[in-house]
Amino acid sequence: MGKREQAMAEAAFMRRDTGIDGAATEEDTRDEAEIERDKAREQLLRGRAYLGREFLTWLLWRSESGDALVDFEGTGLVVLYTGRCILRGVNGDVTELSARGALAPYSENVRHSLDRGLLIHQARLKLTHGEKVYEVTLDAEFLDIRAAKLPELMAEEEDDRLLERLYLTEQLSAMVDTLVKAFLEVRASRNWGKKVVPTMKSWMKGEDDDAPKASKVQLARAARG
Repeated sequence: MGKREQAMAEAAFMRRDTGIDGAATEEDTRDEAEIERDKAREQLLRGRAYLGREFLTWLLWRSESGDALVDFEGTGLVVLYTGRCILRGVNGDVTELSARGALAPYSENVRHSLDRGLLIHQARLKLTHGEKVYEVTLDAEFLDIRAAKLPELMAEEEDDRLLERLYLTEQLSAMVDTLVKAFLEVRASRNWGKKVVPTMKSWMKGEDDDAPKASKVQLARAARG
């Protein structure tokens, strides 16, 4: 194969017109929304932190109501930001917010920083699923689960406790995946630019005071668990 033919073959492979064997790939029959959703998921899995920061910022906005955000195994999953969160700009600038108290992420300080163009890069979350409460730190780079705190173990035997711990860890990972999936569905939709982003911007500016949200007392009680 000459250099020109080889270059053309490589270009076709990069466009996904051909597979690794050089044969033509099957026509993509998925609808536009599904294609965009898969592209967004691919970006996230490749570690493009910007999309992860969008997810954590969107999740903060959604969680302020105190309502369940998604359904997980037939039960609503409530998310609450607790403690410190780290914000970063597009160019990697870092602003660290370590205000005291469980409601720091919901402060005007954070919202104003978001309005100036920063996004949440790392945050501590509390996930309440029925009677079980999990805590986890998420990083936008790969949405790695860090410093997780699992619900109190019920088993008494050591082997059973190990199995229960593994089960709860898998549950926590699945919950995060469910939240990410819910975000990607919204991010890939046409409403993202038309409705969601403008509404989030209004929230950052404090212009949505009439929108339903949990009171500071309710959020504080939830944070204390």
